[in-house]
Amino acid sequence: MDSTTTPRRVPRAGQGRWGAMALGFLSLLIIAGLLAPFSEMFLAMNWQRLHFAPGDVHAIRVSLSYSAISLSICILLGTPLAWWMTRRQSRWTPVLDGLLLVPLLTPPLALGILLATFFGPYAAVGTLLSRWGLVLVNTAPAFVVAQVYAAMPYYILSARAAFGAVPKELEEISRTLGKTPWQSFWLVTMPLARLGLAGAVALAWVRAMGEFGVVLIVAYFPMGIPVQLYQNLQDIGLDAVYPLLWVFFLVAIPLPLWVGLRSRRQSRVL
Repeated sequence: MDSTTTPRRVPRAGQGRWGAMALGFLSLLIIAGLLAPFSEMFLAMNWQRLHFAPGDVHAIRVSLSYSAISLSICILLGTPLAWWMTRRQSRWTPVLDGLLLVPLLTPPLALGILLATFFGPYAAVGTLLSRWGLVLVNTAPAFVVAQVYAAMPYYILSARAAFGAVPKELEEISRTLGKTPWQSFWLVTMPLARLGLAGAVALAWVRAMGEFGVVLIVAYFPMGIPVQLYQNLQDIGLDAVYPLLWVFFLVAIPLPLWVGLRSRRQSRVL
């Protein structure tokens, strides 16, 4: 052994333990800081005056029904697009990825203004659609369109990640066994990507339910939960916000939580 060689210093077990404890404590502080404002739902709310304001029940019905329609559109249109963009790689794929990010990165209010000017009654597209009886400003279809534009990019990107995690070789093996591409998609790709797709559905559901900026511009009426929250805060006060806020969390949050628990269970199995 060379006398000039300096032996490596092996970290002590205690040092690693203290480092892990410090990192865990810091993580708990960050999580506590992020969740701290939600404590006001328990502490600041007057439970004796907990009741729905006028229009709240209608807003709940609007958000639930139209968000379900918007989510269905995202799934039906976004799933084949996400699969195609994942499997059909070309030199134009980065360009398509960039174009897909444009509506996602656009501020919601700005996106709402663009939609209103594009589909509005004085625009060429809006005038053409109105001749067919389809008005996309302050109507139920306008509400759905606003939610689709807000949620679709999130669904496609998440679905792409889910399909990308499925090895392409398994689909090719399925085809060598006599399965058609459609059968391989349903029998191989979809079962393996189902958990990731469930996460995409959960994300799109929350985005559709909670979208405010785009809906505020394009479809102030009929009011959904986010716009009704804004209206209650202006007209009644803070006490009128909490009942709708509780409904939103009870309706929108369980699906993402379920997907997260399933993901953890699957990772432990693997």
